[in-house]
Amino acid sequence: MEGIKGDMAGGAAVVGAIYSLAKNNIKANVVGVIPASENRISRESFIPGDVIGSMSGKTIEVLNTDAEGRLILADAVTYAIQKEGASKIIDIATLTGSVVNALGFSTAGVLTNNDKFFKEFKEAYNKSGEQYWRFPICDEHRDMIKSNIADIKNMGKSYCGTITAGLFIEEFVENMPWIHLDIAGTAWVDTPLYEYQSKGATGAGVTSMYYLFLEKE
Repeated sequence: MEGIKGDMAGGAAVVGAIYSLAKNNIKANVVGVIPASENRISRESFIPGDVIGSMSGKTIEVLNTDAEGRLILADAVTYAIQKEGASKIIDIATLTGSVVNALGFSTAGVLTNNDKFFKEFKEAYNKSGEQYWRFPICDEHRDMIKSNIADIKNMGKSYCGTITAGLFIEEFVENMPWIHLDIAGTAWVDTPLYEYQSKGATGAGVTSMYYLFLEKE
């Protein structure tokens, strides 16, 4: 639990991106939704095997209680669409250890359902200097999170963890253009990789999202 403070890096990146847009007087139509929740053991905690609801109405079979961030992200996506009228979704989170195993600490993972939206984001992160890698999405990946007793389960197999975690979020985007950023490896450094970094939080995602929204001005 020592490094758990870094698990709020996705929410911090949303704050940072919106703050930078406001500070620079950028007229972009952007809404940030940050699901904030206490994460600790209690008598009310859910356990493996539970089936829980979501804001969208979909039911979720909980197979792994450490795959908890995606549960509140799902409701955040639903809130953005249903309450704020969002027409495009970009979510960012320190979602999986799998992305670190795949890409290390210099490159973040991306999943998307829209090539045009991804092209816009790629142009943005090329300007920012951040590194991202797009993961494939196949039907067999979606099959991994199908549940026999609920609409979806919060965990796939012991492999493809970054992909199945992102596809869990996709279940709630209601066919909107969507990009998922997994910054679990890039949000924090104990040993800086680059001269401009200091030990600790890196601000991963802030500049890339800033440039993406800047183009929408």
